[in-house]
Amino acid sequence: MTRQDFGATDMSTIPLEPVDGVTITTLVDNAADMLLPDQGPAKRPGLGAAGAPRLAAAFLEGGETLDAPLAEHGFSALITVQKEGNEHRVLFDAGLTPDGLIDNMRRLSLSPKDLEAIVLSHGHFDHTTGLDGLVRALGRPNLPVIIHPEFWNRRRILIPGREPFELFSTSRTALRGAGFEIVEEAQPSFLLDGSLLVTGEVDRTTEFERGFPIHQAYRDGEWQPDPLILDDQAVVLNVRERGLVVMTGCGHAGVVNILRYARKLTGVDRVYAVIGGFHLNGPLFEPIIPATCEAIAELALEVIVPAHCTGWRAVHALAARFPDAFIQNTVGTRYEL
Repeated sequence: MTRQDFGATDMSTIPLEPVDGVTITTLVDNAADMLLPDQGPAKRPGLGAAGAPRLAAAFLEGGETLDAPLAEHGFSALITVQKEGNEHRVLFDAGLTPDGLIDNMRRLSLSPKDLEAIVLSHGHFDHTTGLDGLVRALGRPNLPVIIHPEFWNRRRILIPGREPFELFSTSRTALRGAGFEIVEEAQPSFLLDGSLLVTGEVDRTTEFERGFPIHQAYRDGEWQPDPLILDDQAVVLNVRERGLVVMTGCGHAGVVNILRYARKLTGVDRVYAVIGGFHLNGPLFEPIIPATCEAIAELALEVIVPAHCTGWRAVHALAARFPDAFIQNTVGTRYEL
């Protein structure tokens, strides 16, 4: 596994090596649906798929049922990069619960031993907790984990009418003690010999994506406003003859900011696909759904896969505005791009 960092003076454009293809497999997401059919690049595990694992069920005739992938409020995806006849696998985020990720990998017949690196989009626990089960499956993993330096911050959310809710934070000691190689980087960096770009801190350029106003971080001995969540980062790949594939975790930086930044960093104008959380759920974010749709329309994406925290209203708005590009995400869906 090789990495390359880019300092601030190197950031006009970054030459992102084209790949022959990329497969994104959703390992953790908020939705499960065994009845959805395949759709374009989206391949579903489906009800009655050949070789689907079974689970003991004493009250069913025959004594078993399907051991299907389970949904939870979190996100994780396996990125499989095809280049020059070889495949490389990187884990993007790890989901909400200790065992959700590793159990779904087993159900999908995917081995954690094939991973070459882990990228964590930000420090919120619904994207990190599954590392627990991953470590138990691997023993001492000795894998690089790419994070932003502010990943470790304590955070809380000021929910109106309730006591502040402090989010569960990842333990630096536990992560290092497990054997991970922790790589803290705020600037863009590469994995896979220049084929996979981790954006680092994302430029905030839109007028309407203003962050998470009720979010705070504990700094300098006190709770301070932290609407921007600066550790939010994305993954970018350049698929030959198709364009950029962009992966977001929650998209706290703003999905439009992220897409524009991916173009700026790489100098590649064509964005082929975006997959991940757009964080447009609830009364704080629903007012910017129309502006988000307008800005995405300007990019003419061919594949739009809103997941995790995008929200019901935003998902339906995107489906209505982009009927040909929109794909409903579910746990276990595989995107062959």
